[in-house]
Amino acid sequence: MTELSHIRNFSIVAHIDHGKSTLADRLIQKCGAVSDREMKAQILDNMDIERERGITIKAQTVRLKYKDYILNLIDTPGHVDFGYEVSRSLHACEGSLLVVDATQGVEAQTLANVYKALDANHEIVPVINKIDLPAADPDRVKNQIEDVIGLDCENCPLISAKTGIGTDEVLDVIVNRLPAPQGDPKAPLKAMLVDSWYDAYLGIVVLVRVVDGVLKKNEQIQFMSTGATYKVERLGYFTPKMQDTNEIQTGELGFVICGVKTIGETKVGDTITDEKMPCAEALPGFKPSQSVVFCSMFPVDMSDYETLKEAIEKLQLNDASFQFTPDKSMALGQGFRCGFLGLLHMEIIQERLNREFNLDLITTAPSVAYKVYKTNGTELVMHNPADMPDVTTIRKIEEPWVKATILTPDDYLGSILQLCTERRGEQLDLTYVGNRAMAVYRLPLNEIVFDFYDRLKSISRGYASFDYEVDEYRESDLVRVNILVHGEQVDALAFLVHRSQAERRGRQICARLKDLIPRHQFKIPIQASIGGKIIAREDISAYRKDVTAKCYGGDITRKRKLLEKQKEGKKRMRQFGQVEIPQNAFIQALKIGDE
Repeated sequence: MTELSHIRNFSIVAHIDHGKSTLADRLIQKCGAVSDREMKAQILDNMDIERERGITIKAQTVRLKYKDYILNLIDTPGHVDFGYEVSRSLHACEGSLLVVDATQGVEAQTLANVYKALDANHEIVPVINKIDLPAADPDRVKNQIEDVIGLDCENCPLISAKTGIGTDEVLDVIVNRLPAPQGDPKAPLKAMLVDSWYDAYLGIVVLVRVVDGVLKKNEQIQFMSTGATYKVERLGYFTPKMQDTNEIQTGELGFVICGVKTIGETKVGDTITDEKMPCAEALPGFKPSQSVVFCSMFPVDMSDYETLKEAIEKLQLNDASFQFTPDKSMALGQGFRCGFLGLLHMEIIQERLNREFNLDLITTAPSVAYKVYKTNGTELVMHNPADMPDVTTIRKIEEPWVKATILTPDDYLGSILQLCTERRGEQLDLTYVGNRAMAVYRLPLNEIVFDFYDRLKSISRGYASFDYEVDEYRESDLVRVNILVHGEQVDALAFLVHRSQAERRGRQICARLKDLIPRHQFKIPIQASIGGKIIAREDISAYRKDVTAKCYGGDITRKRKLLEKQKEGKKRMRQFGQVEIPQNAFIQALKIGDE
């Protein structure tokens, strides 16, 4: 049994691409957890999407042995869309390694993750990575960390996670400067549920951090929030392979398999205790995540509805920040209204449903949650523009605003400030750290949800970084723009927009749809309207078939008769004609900003 003073639980936090997963690889290699033959780059990123995109989506844990110490490492994601994953992981540790790129310095997500670590009362040790690059400037980055974050960088390790320079020093820092876990091994069992996922062979696997007491095989445990009891069938650690054990002691991280059947019983942040000798009070748990972007998902084939429901439940088990409720549409049938932390999060969930569960889905345009106050005193939260009540019954509409932090080299500052102003932004603060500017803006969430990040990256040639948090709801002059195709309203394309932007956006979308909807045998008008007022229109011209081609010479009346007959046919077709809108048109039409 390892003493508490010889255990270290720590996570690696950093901005995107500053080298978290690569540093985790080197530490795993140094501690000999994996043989050289089994070693591969980003060994903890075990999803196909993570490997293809080169990003971490799920936090992963691994237990390492170094000298006579046990190190429990959690590698976390860097993107703002997976921030909930980071904050959850940090609550299972006592310390953090803050990795900063020696060429790029402190970025927006570096700051965001530091604040998350401070909220979890962590001891934070800065580590400067990529010192082998020609553009590396460790001294400048040290000063930047001290100025912007306020961490002492006098003895911080200078490393190259890629080549392995300085990794011994990192291991010494973990052992000497990060705190050991606190806890009472003799107290009743108290363990925190950190994560859970579905395994096709093992069922539901739960990741726990034991705070007090010892978790033993074959004992009866209880989930405190639901009161459900189970017998522990298997216990173990990730090294990074699954390794069975008979007990997980105080201060340790490990997995538990106990035959949980229903997905709703494993709530992230829940407390697990001994059924016979329960602990006095539960752990505080995690704050539930706030969904920022919403969209509806419908199966292309209605017989896939139950498969979609099962798939979404399994994904929610693995990703607590993803939320869903049943939804119904006149045009698309039954589906689910889903909430995400951002567009990348939405894209990843859609791709996982497609790959892991082989589902074909139609997704509606992403939108944010608005608060609608009606004249009769009631208030409702509206996720879908199609649900907007009659304008005459609305007293006011409030939209969510965010507080955004943008870090950029000052060469690009002018065009970034212009972009923020275009999106109805209000400047709160502008400061300089060396030759980098830090702008703090308040922006409406629906202006940044679609393509703000892409525009920011292209304006700054990839050098600017961006982080945001939801700030408040404010009253706004919003209108619903309906899109009519061939006189029929298309619910999935309706959107809410500020009155000043309505006409411009309506014109853009009509022009987009003209290119995206294929031509038919009859003329198709595409219109954008606010209430009964048409604000934009485009027409798709009809195919023309030459019905007189088979008439050689002869009387003109023969040709006229055929043309009249064609005219009648087209008129009848226009009355009954259904316009087919391809699936990709729904998302493509709403992507603005690449004109």
